[in-house]
Amino acid sequence: MDMPGGKTVMITGASRGIGAAAARAFAAEGANVVLLARSQEAIADLAGEIGDTALAVPCDVSRYWEVEAAIAAAVETFGGLDVLINNAGVIEPISHLVNADPEAWSHVIDINLKGVFNGMRAAMPGMIARGGGTIITISSGAAHNALEGWSHYCTSKAGAAMLTMCLHKEAADQGIRAMGLSPGTVATQMQREIKSSGLNPVSKLEWSDHIPPDWPARALVWMCGAEADDLLGTELSLRDEELRARIGLTA
Repeated sequence: MDMPGGKTVMITGASRGIGAAAARAFAAEGANVVLLARSQEAIADLAGEIGDTALAVPCDVSRYWEVEAAIAAAVETFGGLDVLINNAGVIEPISHLVNADPEAWSHVIDINLKGVFNGMRAAMPGMIARGGGTIITISSGAAHNALEGWSHYCTSKAGAAMLTMCLHKEAADQGIRAMGLSPGTVATQMQREIKSSGLNPVSKLEWSDHIPPDWPARALVWMCGAEADDLLGTELSLRDEELRARIGLTA
């Protein structure tokens, strides 16, 4: 796949943090951006800022039919879908297992894991029919390390990482470029929520320890180009200094 100019990129969880930064980064490269989030006002404001190449679609990714409708809107507006960034994710409520609210725990799985499946499942048929596309899942160190109070988040992220590997195994030969991006800790609202919980080492980090949201955004744009083709089917970690240098991310 070429760099994003003229391509159509759908970003879930586009109302803030990495999602909003990615929307701006792809738009700056000339891509059409389709912004998905439950927060209708925030994505409408962002679409207004970006202009005619942005489409805001209120969507709860945990509901398959809403994701399917969003993709249909993207295809109707821009003629197709080339890139899907599975970014939507929540971490609240942070809780020890013994006290976890079952409904709230399950809802995190619905967004962080089922939401990724819903995006893949809804996007793949059209992408394959058009010769391929790129699907990137925002992963986390929590996918590979157990953390106190984060059983829902760690479990959902581990599942989403495996789902992305399954996608690569099944669809690489049909033109689907599947990858994960583990950004490390990023200066977003989610980190404020983690900080206020006071649980586990991540909550003890200072704001200055976190990378700026435009780093993962720029990494996502880079991952859509041919330069990343040797990394298909893998999870890229922005903790890797060699990878950061390759992408051109410096403090």
